[in-house]
Amino acid sequence: MTTLLIADDHPLFREALRGAVQRVIPGVQLFEADSVEALYALADQHHDADLVLMDLNMPGAQGFNALVHMRSLHPQLPVVVVSAREEATVMRRALDHGALGFIPKSADSDTIGHALGTILDGETWAPPEAHNVPPTGSEEREVGQRLRELTPQQFRVLQMLGAGRLNKQIAYDLNVSEATIKAHVTAILRKLGVTNRTQAVLMAGKLAIDDEQIVLPPEED
Repeated sequence: MTTLLIADDHPLFREALRGAVQRVIPGVQLFEADSVEALYALADQHHDADLVLMDLNMPGAQGFNALVHMRSLHPQLPVVVVSAREEATVMRRALDHGALGFIPKSADSDTIGHALGTILDGETWAPPEAHNVPPTGSEEREVGQRLRELTPQQFRVLQMLGAGRLNKQIAYDLNVSEATIKAHVTAILRKLGVTNRTQAVLMAGKLAIDDEQIVLPPEED
């Protein structure tokens, strides 16, 4: 039985995508998540799933960071981005950061069916325009490689830094001590090859889709 994981925070779109998938893959087993954290938990439970369909814009996702982290956590799980962001550069960046496919949300059911069939057969699929733009730059790809070295908790801390949270706020949210968060931050800086929180957030921001997604962290004492 084919098993798919769907991650999108819009219930109506999940319903539409579920219907499209069920039409082209009869008997498919579907599991859904409405946030990045829920997707990580779902992937832990169903690590032998055949495919993950994930949106780029949902709670916990910042540009391509969640895609990169997902590929790091579960490299055996094929990931397909399903997004309303249909610029050719966005599609190409998703593929270069490890997605095996990119399906625009505007695609009709026939296109979705063809795309899923191609990907389940072990090939990549994206609209032709995704291949008509230059590859993602080496600097951005290097950032993706460095982010893959972060543990799940370090990745959460980095995302919270990127949301403008202080160490004490992150410690409260994660129910750990502030000293633990400081240790995580130290490890993050070392793995990313930077010297302070702002540099870490700016580096992770190279995987943002829009510059306004980048929020610099406040200074710590």
